[in-house]
Parts: sequence; structure tokens; C-alpha cells
Amino acid sequence: MRIAVLSDIHSNLVALDAVLAHLGPADAIWHLGDVVGYGPDPNGVVGRLAELGAVGVRGNHDAAAIGGSEIEWFNPEARAAVEWTRTRISTATRSWLTELPERLHEADYTLVHGSPREPLWEYITSSPVARANLLFITTRFGLHGHTHLPIVWAEDDGRITSIAPGDGSTFALDGRALLNPGSVGQPRDGIPDASYMVIDSDADLVSWHRVPYDIEAVQAQMRKVGLPSRLVERLSYGF
Repeated sequence: MRIAVLSDIHSNLVALDAVLAHLGPADAIWHLGDVVGYGPDPNGVVGRLAELGAVGVRGNHDAAAIGGSEIEWFNPEARAAVEWTRTRISTATRSWLTELPERLHEADYTLVHGSPREPLWEYITSSPVARANLLFITTRFGLHGHTHLPIVWAEDDGRITSIAPGDGSTFALDGRALLNPGSVGQPRDGIPDASYMVIDSDADLVSWHRVPYDIEAVQAQMRKVGLPSRLVERLSYGF
């Protein structure tokens, strides 16, 4: 099977459509949450994922968008974007987001947004945190987003090694690991191109891909609806 793994789309339909065009045929699409928030088109993104039959999990921005108390922990720009999103999402979008679980198991994979042990909030940014989360899961692999950074945390004879994949990088699925596809809608690794991952279960291989998209068009939409200027400008720099 060829499975696309997407995370942190953040209401950026232009980036999502660019990724889908680049992806081509796939047997399944998995998403790792934060489908909405920050960007200008929450209904468009949810509608596209629903149309494609994508399955996945809830992120902290998704939870906040449907009225969750998570908004109380957001910085001013993120809070403003979620408050705007709350006023714009349709009944269908709200229902779709509400039905998302915090954890999902698919074959050898545990899907979460933040981390397996704390799916909405924990950032996996160090070897000790990665080790603790690998101990937490019962599957061979964990898929997570939240950091907006493509990365692998691989277990090798009790040691944890981190790998920062680039466009076209591959990783053999021959051990245990936590895998992050990076962000579709708001990358933060200094590269503004959308990031996503593909699992080839027949070859036991995962690959990462970067896709340019019309950032200026998204920025124009964000300005038109009055989203914070810092959120608009950061798309140009990938931070």
C-alpha cells in the first residue's frame, strides 16, 4: 500500500491541493491533526479531506476550534486565528472535527498529533521524550506532528537517534521509530515548501517530500479576512 501522511495543514487549502497533486495515486490518506487554525480556509480543507476519505486524529487547534479550553494556552496570534475560525466553520466542519479521536491505530502505526502519551500537547523534541513515548506505544511505529518539523526518532539497540529528512529522503522501516511528516500548511524548519510523508508498506520504506505552492495567494486570503500579520508573514520564511 501507498499511504500519504499529512500533518498541520492549518486551514491552508492551497498547500494541501499542491501536496495532493504532487502525491498522485494513494491507497490511503492519514492526517495527524491541526487540520484547522492559523490559515484562511478551514471549511475547504476539511471538505477536501472528507471527500478523499482521509482518516486521522484531533490536534490542539482542532479541539480549540470546536470550543475547547485549549484556546486558553494559545499565544495571542494563535488565539485570534482560532477565534476567527470558530465564527467561520460550518456545521459539517464542526461535526467532522468533533468526531476525530485523540489516538488512532492503523496496522503497525499509532497516530497522534502531539505524542502518544499526551496526544494534544506534548512536543517530541528530545531523545528522552522520544524514548518515553516509544515505551508507551504497543505498535512498532508512532506517527506524530505538532512540531511542524520533519524528523525521525529511531530506536537502535536501546539508543535513540534523530534524523532530519530532506526532500526525497527515505527511511527503512526495519526497527521501531517515531516519524513526523512535517507541516503541510505552516512549515517551521526554514523551508516554506509544504512537507509530507509517504509510507510504502510493500517496500517497508517511508519517504519525505517538499512541494512549493502559491504562498502569496494564501497570504492575500489571510489579509482579506483579517488574520494576524505575523501569521501571514511567517509563511514566506518557513518559521
